[in-house]
Amino acid sequence: MLYIVGTPIGNLEDFSIRQAKTIAACDVLLSEDTRSTGLLIPRLKQLFPLEFNTNQQIISYYKDTEYDKLPHILELLEQDKNVALISEAGMPLISDPGYLLISTAVKKNIPFTVIPGPTAATTALVYSGFNPHPHVFLGFLPKRENLLIKLIERMQQMRDLLPEVVIVCYESPERIQDTLKLLDQHLPQCRVAVCRELTKKFEEISRGKPSELFDRTYKGEITLVIK
Repeated sequence: MLYIVGTPIGNLEDFSIRQAKTIAACDVLLSEDTRSTGLLIPRLKQLFPLEFNTNQQIISYYKDTEYDKLPHILELLEQDKNVALISEAGMPLISDPGYLLISTAVKKNIPFTVIPGPTAATTALVYSGFNPHPHVFLGFLPKRENLLIKLIERMQQMRDLLPEVVIVCYESPERIQDTLKLLDQHLPQCRVAVCRELTKKFEEISRGKPSELFDRTYKGEITLVIK
């Protein structure tokens, strides 16, 4: 059986017992980042009194390896191995690897189960204080300025169609100030929430207009919510 397992986005105490049981029992663990998984397993053993599979195999599985490793993973599933896919943090497929595997499983009628968990997008959406209905998730924003400007223009068009729409996206700390400046140029009246390091020790939520926020320094993982 194939399991798609959400993991905490920062605070490991957000693990559910179902997530922990699945990871502990699986034969094969597909890991986006084996280093973080190496820290994760000992922490799970501290948090939950579970019996872990001592023969568990951990396979590195990230965006650049999805295609190459797909045949081997399908072979493991044909052997009735219990295979669990986890991201470094959050839900697989949500701006993380896994889509190729799931789309193939659907085409080949391979059963799979989703073990839900938190995502930074929904957590930030609640933190923003904006009415979340309706909202749109865009994933990571483009790195190139011209593509980002085109996307911001489409945000304007989206607002014309859905005046109450809230947009959620991911941005890097190196680019967030420039992104806020572009929002100030093209959507100066919008309100934003810059949510960084969600559920972690230095979690911080900054709210205001882009012009009020782009002079600040932001570190860590950032989720941007735009109203």
